Amino acid sequence: MLTKKSKYALKALLYLAKKSDLVQISELSREEKIPQKFLESILLELKRHGLLNSKRGKDGGYQLRDSPDKITFGQIIRTLDGPLAPVACVSHLYYERCEECVDETTCHIRRVMKMVRDETCNILDHTSLSDALKNEKFVI
Repeated sequence: MLTKKSKYALKALLYLAKKSDLVQISELSREEKIPQKFLESILLELKRHGLLNSKRGKDGGYQLRDSPDKITFGQIIRTLDGPLAPVACVSHLYYERCEECVDETTCHIRRVMKMVRDETCNILDHTSLSDALKNEKFVI
């Protein structure tokens, strides 16, 4: 499940993707209905990981470091929450063997969770902020 932290980060970055100028935290918090203190910590973390630029002061704020077509949902979620895999035994970067697993090669749960991971990664890693804003890929 998507954490509140990642959901708020996605909302914030989608908002920033629509703006070319610096955006103040107070505006972003108000417009996207994100608690300001929580938003501040999220934006600082995203800045530390190279997704945002910021400027201090009265005319300061945040903006995307790269263009919205280069920033993917997968990149944002991994930055804040870690691996996308539903279980550690199918994670590429954070693999851990399950303690109770007798044989990974015949584990039916692992096989299904690997398919879930693969499809999830495929969608999130190939959906940029621009894609989400265009809304062309998505039918709900």
